[in-house]
Amino acid sequence: MKKTNTSFSEYMNDWLYGSDGYYATYKNIGKEGDFYTAVSTSKFFGGTIAKHIISLVDEGFLKKDGVVCEIGAHHGYFLADVIEFIYTLRPELLKTLKFVIIERFDDLQIQQKEYFKDSFGDVITLTHYKSLYELKCKNAFFIANEIFDAFACELFFKGKTARVDGHEIEFDVDNEWVKQKAQKYHKSRGEIAVGYEEFALSMAKSCEKFEFMSFDYGEMQARPDFSLRVYENHKVIPFFDEDIKREELFKKSDITYDVTFEHVKDAYKEAGIEFIELKAQMVALIDMGILNLLEMLKENVDEKIYEQELQKAKMLIMPNFLGERFKMIRFRKIF
Repeated sequence: MKKTNTSFSEYMNDWLYGSDGYYATYKNIGKEGDFYTAVSTSKFFGGTIAKHIISLVDEGFLKKDGVVCEIGAHHGYFLADVIEFIYTLRPELLKTLKFVIIERFDDLQIQQKEYFKDSFGDVITLTHYKSLYELKCKNAFFIANEIFDAFACELFFKGKTARVDGHEIEFDVDNEWVKQKAQKYHKSRGEIAVGYEEFALSMAKSCEKFEFMSFDYGEMQARPDFSLRVYENHKVIPFFDEDIKREELFKKSDITYDVTFEHVKDAYKEAGIEFIELKAQMVALIDMGILNLLEMLKENVDEKIYEQELQKAKMLIMPNFLGERFKMIRFRKIF
């Protein structure tokens, strides 16, 4: 029987980003979607990033006419929340900062433009690029939420790399690159992300001086097993569950895995970008001032509204929800 030559990374890329892939068109996120994100949980996620951006301006790292760029913005809620809080905290910056979204899909660009038009009218000019290679700037702050878990990956098991036959997984391919990565990160089985190196290099080439911050779930060291899973209507389905019906889930549900942040760190180091820190999301948000923002809210709204927003914000920092499992990783390039 002839083997098919589809690698798992090609299969996953088609699942998520093919012409009719899961992310090719707008999907609801949150209660009505397949999963929650920090952005769908509370506006204070974007608000805390806005506070951090202002601190970068005050520090002199980010110029007042620098670029604020979100990568993989989906509907555009995150960047819009950032802008809304900048307006509240330092409105004059909206006249000088440039706002950019990197979005490969035309349909999502249209959704984002419409949302920004509805939210801000002509006050904010939003610029789109399909990739970081198209962006050329001198000074920027890059932000992304749950991007590294959305890179396609290869699957590795006891020295062999997976291929896909139909929707069945066979471990019988010799792939030296995957094997070397598995050895480097001490994995006898699991996911090896594909594309981190190119992504880091594209960012390095896009801007002379920048800070990049991203939030995702995973750990610095690689997991010793498979974490690949599918999200459907807030149900988590392990990819290797014996009852899984992959052909029915294909392109209709999200597929993801835990990030090995050491791999991300190494990719950025190879691109000449300095690793700053990795923190639990709850620690990062508290350090950047989310509690100060909540205190400001308490002083300016009635108790009921404050309590509603407080409960939403707590979900960002509670260890048993998003606070501990999600991590913030931060990098800087200085010329």
